[in-house]
Amino acid sequence: MNITMDMTLLEKLTILSDAAKYDVACTSSGIDRSGNKKDIGNCLAPGVCHTFSADGRCVSLLKILYTNECIFNCAYCLNSCNNDIRRASFTPDEICTLTIEFYRRNYIEGLFLSSGILINPDYTMELIYQTLYLLRHKYHFNGYIHVKAIPGADPLLIEKTGYLADRMSINLELPTADGLKKLAPYKSRQTILRPMRQIQNGITENKHELALYRSAPRFVPAGQSTQMVIGATPENDYQIMSVAENLYQKFSLKRVFYSAFVNVNADSNLPMLPGGPPLLREHRLYQADWLLRYYHFQVSELLSEEKPDFNIYLDPKCDWALRHMEYFPVEINRANYRTLLRVPGIGYKSAERIFKARRHGSLDFNDLKKIGVVLKRALYFITCSGKMMYPTKLDADYILRNLMSDRTMIPKKLQNQGYEQLSLFDLNQQNNH
Repeated sequence: MNITMDMTLLEKLTILSDAAKYDVACTSSGIDRSGNKKDIGNCLAPGVCHTFSADGRCVSLLKILYTNECIFNCAYCLNSCNNDIRRASFTPDEICTLTIEFYRRNYIEGLFLSSGILINPDYTMELIYQTLYLLRHKYHFNGYIHVKAIPGADPLLIEKTGYLADRMSINLELPTADGLKKLAPYKSRQTILRPMRQIQNGITENKHELALYRSAPRFVPAGQSTQMVIGATPENDYQIMSVAENLYQKFSLKRVFYSAFVNVNADSNLPMLPGGPPLLREHRLYQADWLLRYYHFQVSELLSEEKPDFNIYLDPKCDWALRHMEYFPVEINRANYRTLLRVPGIGYKSAERIFKARRHGSLDFNDLKKIGVVLKRALYFITCSGKMMYPTKLDADYILRNLMSDRTMIPKKLQNQGYEQLSLFDLNQQNNH
């Protein structure tokens, strides 16, 4: 371990912001909190996550690790105790100073704080709690805070931190317990799920308390999320999405994040990546996750043991539609909301607009275009007043050939499979935003 003493704050910031780039589990705040006359800042639900890097990762928060020192030797992690890298740790006051100064300069709208495990989980969680306590009570910071809970830490520390944070997250790390045992032998699924359940129960109890006493302190009001590394272990998409669906149903998570595995360590247990990190696979998992959360799909409709992986070249909704042509074409002027959601090219906002616009008369294809429907996908699956947009064969192979010619099926940023690591303070990225 290469621990450097007597660092400047800028040197620590350079190391610990760079070390945080592999943690993707940050998103829009999901919580509104008005400013007041005594504290600094406010919190708007859509206001935190409005700046993105070239690969789609959020950079609008001050996103840092408390420390990149760690007692664990997870094979996939750059901060593994076995790696000879520069190590640094903040103090609680240093993080407070950075957050306030960055906020005052309008560089950020909130804080995302994660950490390696320093000495032991309790010691690390206590430092994180002290940091948030100072931010809220000494520095009077009223902005958004997303913090990582440390598995294995005292439940009381996690509870106290939850009353200071807006969102908390606990990394699931890898999709299965077998993968965790192989690549992170000092972590266990039970140790990870226990605080996840504690936070879920705390949120539920706090809602009941707030219903009785509106002035009661709020516990993790923006909910909790988690993250899985994808591609470091051999799980298929069906297994991964089944885990995600289970987490949504049993732990009431707000969001599951999927992080394409980046091979930063020379470890024989890790797969080689001749084509680079599986970013397109990550993209398909996010699309499918969206279908679970907003489009009323179930994993069993999208994948199965016989078809365990997504079509890399076709988004999951289009893939599902081509395998279920018996449901199409859908008549735009009569279909119910859930049916509209299943049409490729119609998003949940477009479906809502269609539903409202139909009250004033029948819709045609020009109306759909104005509403925001992606007609180059939807035209194969819909009719307006019984007519299709063009004479089109309702044949899956024919539609597939046409959809595959649509380059937007693969995001432009991934078409060449390029990959550049995120740096919070990359000047070119800052100038572009």
